Amino acid sequence: MLTIKHATEVDIPLIRSLCLQIWPQTYQALLTQEQIDFMLELMYSEASIKKQLAEEKCQYLLFYEDGLPSGYASFSNLETSIWKLHRLYILPQAQGKGIGKNVINYIIDIIKKENGKILKLQVHRKNKAKLFYENLGFSIIETADFDIGNGYFMTDYVMEKEL
Repeated sequence: MLTIKHATEVDIPLIRSLCLQIWPQTYQALLTQEQIDFMLELMYSEASIKKQLAEEKCQYLLFYEDGLPSGYASFSNLETSIWKLHRLYILPQAQGKGIGKNVINYIIDIIKKENGKILKLQVHRKNKAKLFYENLGFSIIETADFDIGNGYFMTDYVMEKEL
């Protein structure tokens, strides 16, 4: 049974724990270890997550399968009717069970209640998650390289789905 919980500052240690279990494994074949370490500090330090929650108005979700933490997501409002999915990560042993689809639908329901019309995201061009998003109706609208500092770039597809 899937349970979705809105995360707060008290959940930052769990978000970080899940991240450290999922993120390196997800990107080890796509990025150097140095870039993974840099991005983990940039996006998932305690200070960074606090800033995302407080200043950037990101909503974090934690999801549990049969009571056990299985992943996390974050999203925020970019413009009046445009929202962005920043993160969606699921533990490897929980993948392929429909959790991602259910979480996306949960987020879309929230966005629609706020009169959202478009959900955008970025996905690494070689990440197999691209197919997952395409199967959920997302389309590539742009190929872009994002400079994240220290000489590193995120080489992504920008995808969107009209709601």
